[in-house]
Amino acid sequence: MSSVLYDTPGPKAKARNWIYTAGFMVLFALAAWWVLSVMADKHQLDADKWSPFVTDSRIWTTYLLPGLVETLKAGAIAMVVALPLGALLGMGRLSDHAWVRVPVGVVVEFFRAIPVLMLMMFGYAFFVQFIPAVSSDFRPVYAVVTGLVLYNASVIAEIVRAGVQSLPRGQTDAAKAIGMRKGQTMVHVLIPQAVTAMLPALVSQLVVILKDTALGGSLLGLTDLLAANRQVSANYSNTIATLVVVALIYIAVNFALTSFASWMEGRLRKSKKGTGTVVGVADVNDMATGNNSAGA
Repeated sequence: MSSVLYDTPGPKAKARNWIYTAGFMVLFALAAWWVLSVMADKHQLDADKWSPFVTDSRIWTTYLLPGLVETLKAGAIAMVVALPLGALLGMGRLSDHAWVRVPVGVVVEFFRAIPVLMLMMFGYAFFVQFIPAVSSDFRPVYAVVTGLVLYNASVIAEIVRAGVQSLPRGQTDAAKAIGMRKGQTMVHVLIPQAVTAMLPALVSQLVVILKDTALGGSLLGLTDLLAANRQVSANYSNTIATLVVVALIYIAVNFALTSFASWMEGRLRKSKKGTGTVVGVADVNDMATGNNSAGA
């Protein structure tokens, strides 16, 4: 049995795959053993490095949990603003009117081309120079949210554009046949059907938003989860252990986000509002990141 992407492997190919898998697992185990050996030699596996996370609740109540709250707060604000803004920009890119489509396209391409860290730094300088009413305590979170919104709204705009363009042409023709205008077709026909196709790419971008808050904690003074790592390390002299715990917290939060999105996607696919249209995540991501920008 074959598919468009590959032929079903035969007995020899299956045997080779098992051998490759076993070889990779052996190499991975050796690499893990070497890393743990080096950490043990450097006393990074000693109990006093890890026990404070169990025996001293102040690590959590004073540093890690407040840092996690700041991370979630900055990420949530950026998501709430970036999602509708990105949807509007995406619809603007699909407009039939050049006076809407061209300026929106320039804005999207401009902010997509600038690294998100630079946008955060520009935002911080902007608040310092032009909005001094924003106190220094709140300036980092304002700058981080500004950078995240500008960059990710532009990426989400391309995800929306790619998702809508992936729908069959007949959807638009049918809407026109019953007298719907372009705006009505977009809002009531195309966007609701494209949501299911866009959801995996949108969730990936939301995870990126959450992780990119760490840039603010690293360079702009945001008291987020990554900044809490420095405080814990300074007080308990356990940098490696703290980084591992912080990484596990990020993994848990992002896993919860993706699991919720997968549940929501399943509900949407079963909903009567869906059309059953399934688009490859890679196709939407390629169009959103510019690999198929000729169709813009």
